[in-house]
Amino acid sequence: MIVVREAARASNSLTMRRFMKLPFLLLLTVCLVFSSPLQGTELKATTAAAFQHYVDVTEARMQTELADPQHFLYFDSLPEAQKQAMVERLRSGQVVVQTLRTTEKGKPIEVPDGLVHHWMAIAFLPGVTRDQVVALEEDYPRHPQIYGPDVQQAKVISQTGQHYTVYFRFYRQAIVTVVYNVDFNVEYVLPDASRAYSISHGTRIAEVQDVGKADEKELPIGNDHGYMWRLNLYARYLERDGGVYVQIEFLALSRRVPAVFAWLVNPYVRAIPRDYLTHFMIATRKALPATTGVAAN
Repeated sequence: MIVVREAARASNSLTMRRFMKLPFLLLLTVCLVFSSPLQGTELKATTAAAFQHYVDVTEARMQTELADPQHFLYFDSLPEAQKQAMVERLRSGQVVVQTLRTTEKGKPIEVPDGLVHHWMAIAFLPGVTRDQVVALEEDYPRHPQIYGPDVQQAKVISQTGQHYTVYFRFYRQAIVTVVYNVDFNVEYVLPDASRAYSISHGTRIAEVQDVGKADEKELPIGNDHGYMWRLNLYARYLERDGGVYVQIEFLALSRRVPAVFAWLVNPYVRAIPRDYLTHFMIATRKALPATTGVAAN
């Protein structure tokens, strides 16, 4: 019996030591995989084309939903019991975040040498109007104040009506620190008095090296560490129930992690959009304090 106990103690001790070493192992792995320009970090034409096909199929689905006021938001297509459960979660203040996957004829759309990040977040902002939420999102110079530290800089390059060209500097510290300069083409559409949506396509995405130093520079576009090669954001706003439902789809492309490291790194890399979207929704809610006079539809 003593031998068995000692063996159990030894096994438990070994398991604990392995567990305690995991953060260091994760840090070392990420540094080995991402911290230097390793072979395979260049965005290949086949990868870019496959991701664009994924985007095209995804946006075709979106256009069908946007044209139908009865199925404007994700939960509108759920069975009634599931819909009501999600609405109750949202109206209690929760932010619902989940992964999505676009398929074609029931099959996954393969993106060779790339990792697709497709997420959706929904939140309810009580006591505000659609126009207030859209005005906040269009007030780009305020975004660093509202959405920092994820957004460090933002400015409008040009505007024609509801079409914007916008510059952002994005920052993310997650084991390694990554900074990107990103230009977006953004289009806002207000189809009726209660709905609105925006489509934001990243047109220029450049990783920044040596941030804040005298030799700060952009790495060659598409030939960098591969954290983010493509980024599109799709937002929907619906004024109803005495507030505004906000739904955002996040669609990005990064390099694929080598298979030997994938089991450890991919779950961590995939979690970054979830954290970003959750922070975005909470920050938006804080920036729009509830007001009175919002009519429930």
